[in-house]
Amino acid sequence: MILDAHTHLQFRDFDKDRDEVIKSVKDAGIFCINVGTDLETSKEAVLLAGRHEGFWATAGLHPNDSEENFDEAGFERLFSDPKTVAVGECGLDYFRSSPETKNRQEEIFRAQVRLAKKAAKPLMLHCRPSQNPDKTYSDDAYLDMLRVLKEEGGGEISGNVHFFVGSPAVAEKFLEMGFSFSFSGVITITDMYDEVVKFLPMDRILVETDAPYAAPLPWRGKRNEPLYVKEVIKRLAELRGLSFEETARITAENTKRVFGLEFPNA
Repeated sequence: MILDAHTHLQFRDFDKDRDEVIKSVKDAGIFCINVGTDLETSKEAVLLAGRHEGFWATAGLHPNDSEENFDEAGFERLFSDPKTVAVGECGLDYFRSSPETKNRQEEIFRAQVRLAKKAAKPLMLHCRPSQNPDKTYSDDAYLDMLRVLKEEGGGEISGNVHFFVGSPAVAEKFLEMGFSFSFSGVITITDMYDEVVKFLPMDRILVETDAPYAAPLPWRGKRNEPLYVKEVIKRLAELRGLSFEETARITAENTKRVFGLEFPNA
């Protein structure tokens, strides 16, 4: 059992061969959560989930789309579908942001945390901090996100921090709030995240591709696909001293628990 906790098969990058890619994913026994980044891609994710057993969807507005109006009613309607399992991806992205953009991002993020509480759904979080001069990441966006989560969610909301690039100290704060963490193909490319991967409890770790982005080795620079989540599992298994099979099982069970998934034929 393998589960890609964060992918985007509804994106236009797959328009020419989506059916073939999905067949390869199913043939490999891989399940997928397809993540929306605005209202349109969220609707498409829900439609895709409805057509395929073993697929689920999330619905939310990405912080880099914060110039759009947040259509709360439109997103809320998507949560009437049982295959819509989380709010997001939503959050904060400070990688290329002005003070005005940060304020707008926070406003929309707050609205989505409130929506998650109302819909009784977990969050699929996107958080990208600013970079330090040495190309490492700051903790700034994570600390602001934690502040908003406490102010708006209290202890009533949790979920998953996707594509986590934070420090163990920041991870500890999210752990205290009940969040999990997903890692992508970047852990096959750099050792920058080895420390936090080893630090986290195994029952809080998920695997993802973020396809079509961030392809792992040996596909770096090419379109990513959910099939390549196996490479993430291999690297995670190496870092944690586990077998591939045990790592796949644990991360799939973690994803099932975080998002309340019911696996077909399980």
